[in-house]
Amino acid sequence: MTKEIWLNLPVKDLEKSKAFFTALGFSFNTKFGNTESSACLLVGSKNVAVMLFTEAAFKGFTQGNIADTKMGSEILISIDAESKEEVDELAAKAESAGGLVFGKPQESQGWMYGCGFADLDGHKWNVLYMYMTKMQQPQ
Repeated sequence: MTKEIWLNLPVKDLEKSKAFFTALGFSFNTKFGNTESSACLLVGSKNVAVMLFTEAAFKGFTQGNIADTKMGSEILISIDAESKEEVDELAAKAESAGGLVFGKPQESQGWMYGCGFADLDGHKWNVLYMYMTKMQQPQ
């Protein structure tokens, strides 16, 4: 059965993308996927791998066109935060590092606080802090 998941994203400039995610506080696995055409971004306490590939490398193994993120969304990667303050900090860091905050930090559905930002290549990320005590229970 499946044990792990890797997300793969094309990037225009690998070094700039690595600098962007480092500015947000993320780390990289330098022993895996660390080449001139790829980097392994680690997300969360379980270290989910988000592979960043140069567009040429990405096209080589997908054998298809890369989605134009200016025209639409190809993915929304959601990550959790430990507090409202962490949501605010990530939004500020994303904007400061050159990303676009398309969803300013705010309350949502009475039990979440979150924001949305696009990285340097237009891939969309959603940061959420969930008030578990306010979450609606299934009927």
